[in-house]
Amino acid sequence: MPSQHPPLPGLTSSTDDASSSAASRLKSTQQQLAAIYAELSPQLKLAAGYVLEHPLDIAFQSIRKSAAAAQVTPSTLVRLAKRLGFESYDLFREVFQSAVQAGPVELSGKASQLRSLASQTDDQVFLDVGDAAFDNIGRLFTAENQQRVREAAQMLLGARKVAVVGFRDTFACAYHFAYVGRIAMPDLHLIRGLEGGLLTELDPFGEQDIVVAFGFEPYCAETVKALEVTRLNGVRAIVVTDTMRSPLVPGAQIIFNLANATPHFFPSILSAITLIEAILAECVAYGPDQLVNNVSQFEQRMRLMGAYVEVD
Repeated sequence: MPSQHPPLPGLTSSTDDASSSAASRLKSTQQQLAAIYAELSPQLKLAAGYVLEHPLDIAFQSIRKSAAAAQVTPSTLVRLAKRLGFESYDLFREVFQSAVQAGPVELSGKASQLRSLASQTDDQVFLDVGDAAFDNIGRLFTAENQQRVREAAQMLLGARKVAVVGFRDTFACAYHFAYVGRIAMPDLHLIRGLEGGLLTELDPFGEQDIVVAFGFEPYCAETVKALEVTRLNGVRAIVVTDTMRSPLVPGAQIIFNLANATPHFFPSILSAITLIEAILAECVAYGPDQLVNNVSQFEQRMRLMGAYVEVD
């Protein structure tokens, strides 16, 4: 279905190229799989047949769920991916993810789908949201992301100051990261961009600093602008987004490409919130003792000010 939303200025050709490239990669992979199907073992044939017939499920499901649906073991899917020349199953699945996520998000269409689900059965919406949530979280906890979390924590611990950016639907992510993170690391700053003050807020950040940016499609123009400004000032970026074709990706040092599929009419932020918890936990676990002291002192101050209600 064609998008009902206009493309972001200056991004039309690159977005179209990315979509075309993703679709081409998927088609090539499927053709390659079809060509070798006859010579595969019975178990690999089961896996290959499922992959060919359920590209959306391959994109969004965990490897365990896809294996169960195909009636094979997860290791069979791994072997199939390597048979096609991929170093890992995650790289194989990324071909499907990129193609599926290449289309723009249509919020009105998602809302209509919710109404359709509700008419099927009273429980379907609830169950589908739950399935999507488990799949999204499952795709977050990979070896590749574990390494990225460690690298992100090291960058944050070594920074002079950290700017945290996220607007509209991802403001909740930015706020959570800044509020919780600042308890241990006082030099985290939430960028609000209120009353046209975005550039003023970003001006103090330079080469010794980090910007953490959150953005899912439909991408917010202010977030893209914030990254452009900080990049010109030499600020290194950690980006949390939903696809490598995201306009937040160019120039970033660390990129988290998160799953956010959901029957809900807006992209899910569950994986992003979970990632925030993982990164901040890593910072406290491997940072200086002062971070633990900062958390303890914060809690003491809050209790002295009566910020918490005591329960007997």
